[in-house]
Amino acid sequence: MIQKERIKLLNQKGVSKGKYVLYWMQASQRTEYNHALEYGIFKANELRQPIIVFFGITDHFPEGNERHYYFMLEGLREVKQSLEERGIQMVIQHQSPELGAVQFGAKASLAVVDRGYLKIQKYWREYAAERMDCPLFQVESDVIVPVEEASSKEEYAAATFRPKMNKKLDHFLIPLRPTDPLVDSLSLDFHHFRIDDVGKAIAKLRIDRSIQKAKDYQGGPKEAQNASKSFWHRIWTASQSLEIIPPSIIFLI
Repeated sequence: MIQKERIKLLNQKGVSKGKYVLYWMQASQRTEYNHALEYGIFKANELRQPIIVFFGITDHFPEGNERHYYFMLEGLREVKQSLEERGIQMVIQHQSPELGAVQFGAKASLAVVDRGYLKIQKYWREYAAERMDCPLFQVESDVIVPVEEASSKEEYAAATFRPKMNKKLDHFLIPLRPTDPLVDSLSLDFHHFRIDDVGKAIAKLRIDRSIQKAKDYQGGPKEAQNASKSFWHRIWTASQSLEIIPPSIIFLI
């Protein structure tokens, strides 16, 4: 189930007679608990069409450097493999995301994008929404409670904000069950910017190289899950030895 409050239509275009449904992945770079991806699959299944996932790599993301790009591409490589296991083709291209989204949107019946809050991310979505000939749906997938639903005004204290959030949690904090597409998209023919060898891919980018790849860290969902498990194991071990509940756990409760 994807709550309607997560979904916003960014333009007023009608569904086109395209070849596929487009999910423009940008902020939510993952396949697990990705509401935008699942909404795109839902729409593709409704239309009995394949879904493709597009990701555009820009050389000019604000303050981005080689370390950031290595971390991102290592994660995207894993995301691409995960999508292929579900019969979904991920098309990565070396171009500014909003331009690629418009290009792929030209042959799409409808398009879906995740939500971003940075100025450049908002600009990309506005740019694409104005120029696409098909509907562009924005789906919030990176917060539990969408910002507009959390509060209608600026909040200055947790004491007033927390009760509002707590009232919304039962509605939004529910499992997101993945659905496989009815139509496979792996056979569709697209040009790809290859990231199998992340080092070679990085070498082709015109990016800031003043800060190099981190030696002790690697990007990707599996690495993130392992780090999370390790962190909570250490917290739990410490709490048992001290016979107290750590403040971090009290905060989460």
